[in-house]
Order: sequence, then C-alpha cells, then structure tokens
Amino acid sequence: MRATWSDKTSESEAARRKRRASRAANAAVWAVAVALGFGDWGDGAASVRLEAQEPAARAEIGVDWSAFDEELTFEEDAESREKSTENNDNSGDNGSAESVKNVESVKNNENAKSAAASTGLQVVAKTENGVLARLDGVRNVLILSGTPAEMGAAHGRLLRDDVLEMNARIAAVGVAASLKLGENFAARIEEATRRTAPFVPERFFEEMDALAAATGLEPAQIRKINSFPELFHCSGVALRGSATVGGRVLHARVLDYMRDVGLQNNAALIVYRPEGKNAWLSVSYAGFVGTVTATNEKGLAIGEMGGAGEGKWDGLPMAYLMRRVVEECSTVDEALALMRSTPLTCDYYYVLSDAAGNMAAVEAIAERDPVLRVMRPGECDPRLPGALDDCVYISGPGERADTLFKRLNENFGKIDVPTLIEILKRPVSMKSNLHDAIFAPETLDVWFAEAGATTPACDEKYYRANLREALEFYDREQSVGVEK
Repeated sequence: MRATWSDKTSESEAARRKRRASRAANAAVWAVAVALGFGDWGDGAASVRLEAQEPAARAEIGVDWSAFDEELTFEEDAESREKSTENNDNSGDNGSAESVKNVESVKNNENAKSAAASTGLQVVAKTENGVLARLDGVRNVLILSGTPAEMGAAHGRLLRDDVLEMNARIAAVGVAASLKLGENFAARIEEATRRTAPFVPERFFEEMDALAAATGLEPAQIRKINSFPELFHCSGVALRGSATVGGRVLHARVLDYMRDVGLQNNAALIVYRPEGKNAWLSVSYAGFVGTVTATNEKGLAIGEMGGAGEGKWDGLPMAYLMRRVVEECSTVDEALALMRSTPLTCDYYYVLSDAAGNMAAVEAIAERDPVLRVMRPGECDPRLPGALDDCVYISGPGERADTLFKRLNENFGKIDVPTLIEILKRPVSMKSNLHDAIFAPETLDVWFAEAGATTPACDEKYYRANLREALEFYDREQSVGVEK
C-alpha cells in the first residue's frame, strides 16, 4: 500500500534521501545547540559549530550522515529562522487535483503559501486507513482509522519525513543532555521504556511497531520518542455555568515544554478512530502515539501538567494513560475511576471536563496512598491563590498561578474563547510555551496554537478544528478510494 499525494511535484530517490537526511540533521543540530545552551531561539541571533563527525554522537542521533560531505554549521538570525519555520509549516501544494504515487514526493514543496488564503481542511495525501490534510492551508491534520497496526502504518506513511526529523531531534537532545548533565540519557530513557512496558496495552506497541516499519526506523526508536515525556517535566483551566458567556463549558490547556528545540516544526493535529474505541483528537507531534492534550467524541477533554517524580516508572506512562482515558471513557467520573485503578508513573496534575459540565483538577502522585487527590469547582487548594465557582484550574506557583486567578476573577461571567485566549497569555504561558488549546466539549470544537520559531504559542495565531467535522471529512475522502 502506498500513499497518493495531491501534488504534481516528484523528485528522485537520491534527492529524497538527501532531503530527509538534511531535515533530520538540521533538527539534530538545532536541538543539540539549544540543549547545550549555545543558543536560544527566543533571543535573536545564535551561532555554534558542532562536531557532527564524532562517531558516538552520530550513532546516538541515528541520522544517515552519508548524504553529507561537509561539517554542519548552525548560524542564523531570528528572521531567517522564522522564514524557515514558515516554509516548513506551509510545505505541500494543496491546489492540484492530480496524485503522485510516491509517499515522499511533496513534503518540502515551498509553493504552499498560495493555499494560505483558503479555509477548512484540504487533502494533501491519503492512504488506506489515513488522510493527511492542511487546516487553513497551514496546519497538518492527520486522520487515522482502523486497527492499531493499520493506524500506525498510515501514520508512518503520511508523516514519514516529520517522524524521521522528530527521531533525530529527540535523540540529539539526549546526546546534549548526556554531555551537559554527565549522565547517560539513552540509558535513562531505555530504563523508563523497559520498566513501564508491562503496564502499556499491547495495542499501543502494535501501533508503534507498524509506525516504525512504515518509516524505516527501528521499533525501539519510536518507543523512545513516546517515552520522552517521562524524563522531562504547564497550566490548565475548565469553566462552566456562571463563569462563561451563555454558561458554555470551556477547557483551556497550556503546554510549556522545550519550545526552543523545535518540536513545533513537526506538530500535527491527529484524529483517531480506533476499532472498538472512542474517536478522539490530539494536539500532537509526528511519531507520537500517546497524547498530552486531547478530547474525544463524547466531549471528554483532558490536559496535564508535569511535576516531579522522575524515576517512578513502574506504571502506565502519563501519555498512554491520557490516551486510555479518551479512548475508553465518556465522562470525568469514568476517567477518574480508570485513573484510580491503574498504576501510574511520576507526579502529574490533570484538568478534566466533559460535555455535561462535570470537571475536576487532579493531583496524581505515583506511589502515594491515595494516588489521586481531586479538586472540584469552588474548592481551593492551599497552594493556589484562591477558588472560583464553576471553575477548576492548576498552574505553576507564584506569578503564573496568581496571574491566572486574577484574570479569571476579573473576567468571571464574561469568559468566551477570545477572552480565554487573552487570559492564557504570558506570564500564564511561559517562554517555553509549545502549544495552547481550548476545547468546547459540548460542540467538539478545538482552538489551538503552536509556537513559532521565536515566539511562544500564546502569541501565535489560533486555528479552529472540530472533531465531528474532521471525521466527516475523512469519510468523504476515503469513500473516493485509495490507489493500491
């Protein structure tokens, strides 16, 4: 099975190999540079020369370096990086009705800006069990269906370049962390993967292994991508009734997480329709089968905030727990029951909401009895500055939590989506703000923003998607058929 692309452009296999290696290598270089403290994408010009020839680093990063004859150099100013990110975000020409039969043929086409004025979803490529689309000509939307193996294979075919780049980027961060901290990052992530494995549903491994096969990576590399959140440890709020305009249920999630290493370059809104489970949507990244920001077809939404507890890995990792919640549960109460019955890892905080207006803020501390502590609307935790009716929230201590509470209180009763977007701006969102999302559980809408090259997500444009509309779009596209 191959994917078909709605674009006329094709290129030689050699050119594709070099382009993929180039993207992966550039991702690796930037990630190493930032992780080692040589540059910060948020602070203008940065320059560093890296020893890409060092054998151990090459092996750890996992890039096909044979495509390169010269040393790699990192030397760009903020303006050129911004332009590069715009090109990556807009790659792929959506305007052609003809299909090219090669899965790798389109991803770096820089003519996509002509599509930016359009709205809604447009097909970029499709394969059996998967459709890749652009939202408003800009954001990747990947829609998958079927068995775990079928969804994994479609994910790998349609986002292959991005998955390879994510692998290089995360492995490079591992190399940099090892050098900077003086400990073996690879060994730590392998330990986390090994110890959590007995608690992970087999269907997730089946999906990851199929994804790996479709991209040419080893299964262990995809599993490392998905174990990454367990080693690096955001704000969340849910509102209803008297707090919002018209009593609407709104749920906002801020992800503050390593913006500077460029994960946003491989972002995708991923919609899943797994066999026998709830359909759901994730603000996510290529190669990632878990989730940190999600909602499902029943209107259950969830976001997390990392805490401490690294090394407490004898349980189900956070990203897989959140996937189980949206795939298996329909309400907040069902989600809490699942969380209570499942061994967990590390220390995390969650905000949950559902279409009926039920909501909860949850502290989940692995190896504590009880693991969960639940806060309902109007209840106050002594670590937060106050409580509000029809509202739950969590945030980091100090200025972030104080500002979030102040803004919620000042706008109480007048909060709608535009107001909530303003409430989430800095300092509620941090400089590392990778993405923000606002869910409307009653209508299945989501508004989301991804970080720019030099700006946090809260300062970027929000895009609207709808889970039900995405599934209907997928059914229409798949009914046309896919070339075999």
